[in-house]
Parts: sequence; C-alpha cells; structure tokens
Amino acid sequence: MNPMRPPERFSLFLSPEHRCGYLPDRSARNAYIDPAISMSATRYSWLLEQGFRRSGGHVYRPYCQHCQLCIPARIPVSSFNPNRSQRRCAKRNEDLTLRIQSKLQDRHFALYRDYLRHRHEDGGMEPDNREAFDMFLHCAWLEVQIWEFWLGDELLAFSVIDRLPASLSAVYTCYRSDHAARGLGSFAVLQALDYARSADLPHVYLGYWVPGSRKMDYKRQYQPLEVFSGGLWRVFDPAHTRI
Repeated sequence: MNPMRPPERFSLFLSPEHRCGYLPDRSARNAYIDPAISMSATRYSWLLEQGFRRSGGHVYRPYCQHCQLCIPARIPVSSFNPNRSQRRCAKRNEDLTLRIQSKLQDRHFALYRDYLRHRHEDGGMEPDNREAFDMFLHCAWLEVQIWEFWLGDELLAFSVIDRLPASLSAVYTCYRSDHAARGLGSFAVLQALDYARSADLPHVYLGYWVPGSRKMDYKRQYQPLEVFSGGLWRVFDPAHTRI
C-alpha cells in the first residue's frame, strides 16, 4: 500500500474516560488512530476531512458515549467575509509584525504559562510542564509553523499552525493576558485566512466547535462556517445553537 494514501482499514484505540475540558460535569474519551500506522501530511489531510485532529503526533476524534457535541469546523477561504467586529480587530492590530518560525522555543513556553494561568487555569493543562507542552504541539511527520505576533521587540502572541497540502489547520493560540483587549485570538485566525487566500488553500480548519462551551463559541463568528455532520461538510446557520 502506498504510505501516502489513506488506509482502507485502520484500528482505533479508546482512551480512558477523563474530565471534559469544554463542558462542566461531563466526562470525555477519545478514539485514537493506531500509532503503528505510518502518518504523513497527505494521510492526515484525509483524516482531517473526516473530523479527526492531532494532539502532538497522535491523531484522534472525540468518542463520548452519551455526547456528540464536539463538531469539526472549518472556514471556506474563498467565501469568507469578515464582519464589522473582525474588520475592527484587523485594524486594531495593524501595528503587529508576523514572523513564522519552525520550532517551539523558551519564549513560547513562557507565554503559554502566562496564558494558562490567566485564561485557562481550570483547563486541565499543566503550565509548568515543558515536556507536556512540546508533546502537545510538536509533530515530527508534519510541517508545523509557529506564527509569532510582535509589537516592536515584545512577543504578544503565537499560534501553532499545521501547513497541509490543501489547507491550514489552527492547532493552538495563546497571547499575553495584558493585551487581551486586542482580540489576538481572532486576529490570528484572520491572518491564517489571509495567508490561505494568498496561497490558494481552500480551507482553514478550526478544530471542534462545541455548542454550550464558552471557550469554543467564538468559532461561530466566522461566516460562512462549515461543520462536519452526518459524514458530510455542511454550511452552518449561525442562528442555530446546535446541529
């Protein structure tokens, strides 16, 4: 079998149940692709289209017995139109400089620690564990880009972006807590859309939209938004709160 093509069959391994990071008082579990399967950017692109994501080098989908609220979401680049708030966000951050790096460094870990302590203190992540940080974001079989947003000589934010043959996939973004009013998370998505448009990439993947989760609700603001439901990608109506 050509290792660059998706397999016809593959094994999934279920994780133990753990506390859900999106919805309170719920448990969660994931189904992981067999790590013995040779992974590549092409193969992962196919899995991404089927609703999978990566955490480090492991590819997974949520697999919760009594909940199906983690819904894969992506933005079709050619038809995206920023709304008034997003245009203001882009204007507000015109003074920032984008630099793209290929490796995680100490400055990224320092910003990540600050971000978790001020924004996601109860998110289940360990702000002082450098090894866990690298394992979460690094991936040996993929082109991982670190997008840095600088104000002069100050690093205000960074995004981890997977560069795939026909898309970008936004993995994680964190930013300085004292610059939260800039809307740096939104600005990072807008920059990814601009880059994808210039590179003629049709989609930017945003991970999972979770109805009822405050952390994930921002994804509904990017219109049109496509969600993966019933084995198909469908345009999502932002007036709805669930599929």
